[in-house]
Amino acid sequence: MSMHRLTRVTMGVPNVAETIAYYADFGLTHLGDGAFTTREGGEQLRVRHAASRRLLELGVGVDDLDDLARTASRLNDLGVAGGADGTAVTAIEPVSGFTVRVEIAPRIVQQPVPATPYNGPGRIERFGRAPGVLREDPIRPKKLGHCVVGTTDLDATMRFFTEGLGFKVSDYIGDKGAFMRCSVDHHNVLALAAPVNFLHHTSWQVDDIDDVGRGAAAMLAGNPDRHVWGLGRHHAGSNFFWYLKDPAGNFSEYYADMDCIPEDEIWTPEVFEGAQGLFSWGPPPPPSFLEPDDLAALMTGQHAPSR
Repeated sequence: MSMHRLTRVTMGVPNVAETIAYYADFGLTHLGDGAFTTREGGEQLRVRHAASRRLLELGVGVDDLDDLARTASRLNDLGVAGGADGTAVTAIEPVSGFTVRVEIAPRIVQQPVPATPYNGPGRIERFGRAPGVLREDPIRPKKLGHCVVGTTDLDATMRFFTEGLGFKVSDYIGDKGAFMRCSVDHHNVLALAAPVNFLHHTSWQVDDIDDVGRGAAAMLAGNPDRHVWGLGRHHAGSNFFWYLKDPAGNFSEYYADMDCIPEDEIWTPEVFEGAQGLFSWGPPPPPSFLEPDDLAALMTGQHAPSR
């Protein structure tokens, strides 16, 4: 696959200062002016002002000019107007109106993390206290894994990402959603049918389940209202998860142990129905997970101009 990762997500929020403080707490490194880096992905988040919370831009990394040319050709065949500046092709997602910037970017080279030893029945892999209870370093996500968008026209959004940009479908949530990838990760974008277009969440990789829990615990200390859903494990993608909420209402997820698809031929998309489309185990999702509390405000805000 010529695409190899998400490079960056730019979110618009009405409360920039509070949102910047939140993502600094979340473990991203603030460079200033609302730009954040992960440990291995470089600058991967920008926070900008908007009248209501929304996804402004999503970056997708490719290897070279030939990849850009193929992207431009697919978008043209789909009838999507785009632009080019020599190192990137941009296009407007036709339903939500956010920009997708397909750009030449270096691949993320992740340093292998030694597997966390866990004892089990008849198996002693470690002695003394578990590493997960001894860690004291603050959580700093390794990379941006994926983002999830609600769309009022799921077919059009899927067509844009698959036929226009070249994403592959990994799995479906009935006729309500599609997990799509531009890398070896199970999904980099999940499009969900929704009554309003909105950014549902961004997801950030940490080392293992202990760091999912440690990260969430640190975020919730003194701020229990940040909690949304977790700890649990998804069925689609198989990742451990814990969702939190930023001050603008966007969800942010710590995740670990995502399914990987290094070869398209070894993976057959499945259609998950009911709860299986959401999770394998964990507490049941709160109603606001799929229908956010600020739904009415979002429907009004989408017609307000950004500033």
